[in-house]
Order: sequence, then C-alpha cells, then structure tokens
Amino acid sequence: MTTVKIRNVVLGAGLPKIAVPDVGSDEAEILASAQKIAKAKPDLMEWRIDYYAQGIKQASQLLETAKKLRETVGELPILVTFRTKNEGGVCTLGEADYLKLLETVITNQLGDAIDIELFHDETRVKELVKLAHEHGIVVIMSNHDFEKVPAQEVIETRLQKMAELGADVPKLACMPHNAGDVLTLLQATNEAHEKLPNPLITMAMGDLGKVTRIAGQVFGSSLSFGAVDKTSAPGQLSIEDLRRAENYLALS
Repeated sequence: MTTVKIRNVVLGAGLPKIAVPDVGSDEAEILASAQKIAKAKPDLMEWRIDYYAQGIKQASQLLETAKKLRETVGELPILVTFRTKNEGGVCTLGEADYLKLLETVITNQLGDAIDIELFHDETRVKELVKLAHEHGIVVIMSNHDFEKVPAQEVIETRLQKMAELGADVPKLACMPHNAGDVLTLLQATNEAHEKLPNPLITMAMGDLGKVTRIAGQVFGSSLSFGAVDKTSAPGQLSIEDLRRAENYLALS
C-alpha cells in the first residue's frame, strides 16, 4: 500500500491518524475552536465549512477566515470539507454552487486536503481532482449513508470507484442497525484494503459503530475522527478516548 502525506502527516503507516472537526458557525467561533483543537494535538483538523454560512455566501470572507485559521493552528494539517445536506451536512447548496465552492477552496489553497463527495457530476469531479493535484492538495473522496450499511460489494465498489476517479484517499461512512452491519463494513474495509493501493478511511456511525473508529489498524482504515468539543457525526469519541483505544489496540 502506498502512503499519502498531508502536510507533515502520513496516512497509511502506523496507527490510524486522528482528525478533529471544527464546526464553528462564525469566524470568532471557528478560531476559538481551532485554538482548542490545536492544544489537543490531533494529527489533522477538519474544517467543516458547511457550518459557516457567511463564508459560503461571501468568498472574500471565507478566504480571510482561512488565512486567520492557518495562523491559529500553525503547521497542523487542515482538511476542508463542505458536507452536503444529503450526506449529513447542515447547509443546502445546489450542485453548481457546491462544485464552484470546491474550486474556490482548491485554487486559493485554503487547506492541505479537500473532501470531494463521490456522487456528483463525474466529469466535474475528475476536473476537481486534477485541479487539486495541480495545486498540491490531497483529495479525500467520500460517501456517507446515514440510513444504512450498504452491501459489502457496494461498499467495495464505491471505494474502488473513488480510487479510479483519482482520489488519494477513498472514504466511506455508514449507519449500522445491528452487529451484522458492523461486520459488513469491517469485512468490506479489509477486502478493499487488500485490493487497493490507497489508504482508506471507513467507519460505521453511532454507538454500534464505535468499534470501527478504534480498530482501523487491524482492518485497514487510516484515519479516525474524534472530538475536542462539538462532534460532527454520531458516535464520535473524544480525542482522548480515541487515542487511548487506538494505542491499546496497536499492532506490534
């Protein structure tokens, strides 16, 4: 398996890395949250810009906040994510506006990595991946299902498709309803990990899925999401609990 470097952090080697979301809704809240996150020393910060309505409406405001955010967190890698409403986000944005926003994030290099959702116009997704790579930005391509865990072959196919579209790191998260669902996600992760050269990110959400957030090194997921203050998805553990659990399960 190849590794992927995001600023000074390497995915795909050693323990799964830990990302913490910043879900501030205005600049002051974003920067205050970033200070707390930086003090907790995660491997990466995810800036969830779908929570930042003013920045979405005004590109100049988004760029100014991004500049201050970098000054606040220093060398901590930043993943910029606009999560669409259909995949668990908090802000409704049309297809054209979503794609244009990602282009703005890329061309202005607002982060070290960008999240691009799989299920959008394929031609535009390929163009954005190419543009991101031209600007030295890592692409995490994602799909989220808050209703169910897809069949194993569907999960594997989606992760494969992301890799084919040029994603550096395919990501899939889904909602289990029983232990069998959790096993399906873990089995699909293990199979995809054996077949694909890319580092992967997978997780089952909610209480049932917590085991998938801490056992990534065993099954092949390279990044987990923890919380310092506010969570951005059901089942997220605190960064302290996540770090302790990952270290306990570390492979020698």
